[in-house]
Amino acid sequence: MKILRGTVFGGIAYFLLGWLVWGILLMDFFSANMNQSTSRPPEEMVWWAIILSNLVMALLLTLILHWARAKSIIDGLKFGALFGLLYGSALAFSFWSMSTMYLNAGAMVTDILVSTAVMAVIGLVIVLTWGREK
Repeated sequence: MKILRGTVFGGIAYFLLGWLVWGILLMDFFSANMNQSTSRPPEEMVWWAIILSNLVMALLLTLILHWARAKSIIDGLKFGALFGLLYGSALAFSFWSMSTMYLNAGAMVTDILVSTAVMAVIGLVIVLTWGREK
């Protein structure tokens, strides 16, 4: 039940934070600093795939937190940030090396830092949904 709760609430939090951070707060920055030629316009986004992506990412982080025996808010923040840093770095450096997605290194570094912060918050949310052990 803990894994299911973490996945559902983590997925919801990831969706909402992603929308707030990348979709609103940093939209202008990333629009100016990333290649937009492959981006779908908002009206053509595939919502079921976005939702599934968020749930799969939350499941992955939930499993990592579970395996790490995370119990506290600090554990959620720490392991979430570490996961975000490693996962975000792996994707960003891969995109940097094989595509023209990022127009400059600053956009890549910003994306890594934002991924780290967002995943830290998601880790916190997941651990909070587990409640206290009896």
